[in-house]
Amino acid sequence: MNEWIEVTAKTVDDAIIEAGIKLGVSTENMEYEVIEKESSGFLGLNKKPAKIRAKVKEEEKPAVDDFLEKVFAAMGVKAEAEISFDEEEMVMNINLTGDDMGMLIGKRGQTLDSLQYLVSLVANKDSETYIKVKLDTENYRERRKETLENLAKNIANKVRRTRNSVALEPMNPYERRIIHSVLQNNKFVETHSEGEEPYRKVIVSMKKGVRDFSNERYYGKSYGNNRGGYNKGGYSKGGYKNGYRKYDRKESSVESAPAGEVSEASAESAE
Repeated sequence: MNEWIEVTAKTVDDAIIEAGIKLGVSTENMEYEVIEKESSGFLGLNKKPAKIRAKVKEEEKPAVDDFLEKVFAAMGVKAEAEISFDEEEMVMNINLTGDDMGMLIGKRGQTLDSLQYLVSLVANKDSETYIKVKLDTENYRERRKETLENLAKNIANKVRRTRNSVALEPMNPYERRIIHSVLQNNKFVETHSEGEEPYRKVIVSMKKGVRDFSNERYYGKSYGNNRGGYNKGGYSKGGYKNGYRKYDRKESSVESAPAGEVSEASAESAE
């Protein structure tokens, strides 16, 4: 903690220089107050020197640092913020470290998202250009991204197998974009979002007009006669010969995929 010192000299200017020497800093890095100005007195009598008090100027903490310290104190969390800034991309990367980061992450990252939003407001309050804030701790963002990518692929397989649409839980825009991106080029399913924030969610559904040859139920209807496959329809009665060739002639333009294939994803309705 910086303490004030008092310095007396012939003039105020001399006192400022003397104070800088005693504090070991330049005058630009020093705060001072004039206690008493020099006085020449009457006819040179009763001269009074100048007196000031001075201290080293405290460096002003960046607004984001100061804000996070206050938040941590209010939450009773011991944490430190490592801040780096990418001037080319105008991105502020903040990594939080500490003993109890689970409290800062919250359920499905909701607390971390809220904190990131508030820090973004602070960072852009006096900024002429928009600064994007990325707040993370314990590599949570990357781990959550991997979880959502796996979820998207599993849901796509379920929709492809059952041919029924699936609505995912409400997600923020960033997480919805991950789902859309993973399923963007899927041959069988498509995605779109429904609802209002913060309850907006992704719907995964079968693409219209797509027939999946690997679907066993579809094979069961097409392989033999209409009554049921190889045994009942019978090869000699035309179940296989006529039924399959007719199927092949009409549907040969539909692209097929091996059973159990996992494709990477489609989103005709992006955010």
